[in-house]
Amino acid sequence: MASRDVLAPVRAVVFDLDDTLLDHRGSTTAALAAWLPGLGVEPAPGLEQAWFDLEDEHFESWRSGLISFDEQRRRRLRDFLPLVGQAVGPDAELDLVFVGYLEQYERAWRPFDDVRPAVDDLVDRGIALAVLTNGSTAQQTAKVAAIGLSDCVAGVVTAEQLGVAKPAPQTYRAACRLLSVAPAETVHVGDRHDLDVVAARAAGLRALHLDRHRREEEAPAGRITTLAELSARLET
Repeated sequence: MASRDVLAPVRAVVFDLDDTLLDHRGSTTAALAAWLPGLGVEPAPGLEQAWFDLEDEHFESWRSGLISFDEQRRRRLRDFLPLVGQAVGPDAELDLVFVGYLEQYERAWRPFDDVRPAVDDLVDRGIALAVLTNGSTAQQTAKVAAIGLSDCVAGVVTAEQLGVAKPAPQTYRAACRLLSVAPAETVHVGDRHDLDVVAARAAGLRALHLDRHRREEEAPAGRITTLAELSARLET
């Protein structure tokens, strides 16, 4: 009997987006380096980590349905601006401040170097592809276009579209329905062990942890450290 880690047969691959296909952390770091000086602030590693921590905290509140997408951005700024000696203005002013950051973030969007070769190989093999992401539809679809993958994937499934986010089982199954494949025929690939591996498997999909930083949260049979390893792990 084939084990889950053999990953056969496979008809589809569903990718997470941020820090799986698109270098979100690198894009954010570049955006902060370009944006902060405009506020009269010198970029520093501590500020960068504070931004990431606040992003995680408030994005989780949006993902849980507690606040709107725009409000999670405002809350980030309400917590971050005092750290850099900036006044916190009304909502409309915060929205304008965030636009300045967002412009730099969008300019910095880049795929990881291993993405296009891996995706091209899967397409050549006839494997159906989709993106499943806990984000807003407009922004995440724009990211997929910016990194040149719109022509390769059948669609981008977002938490905003579904009204529920990963780790809810219906999110993974929605991606499978988009591709007209069964969960057992689908491999989910992502950088978050909890959302992209544990929850995906609980929904009936196979899963691989893309552990670019070698945190080793997954047994070797269920882990890859680069998308260059993906093709060899799939049997069709």
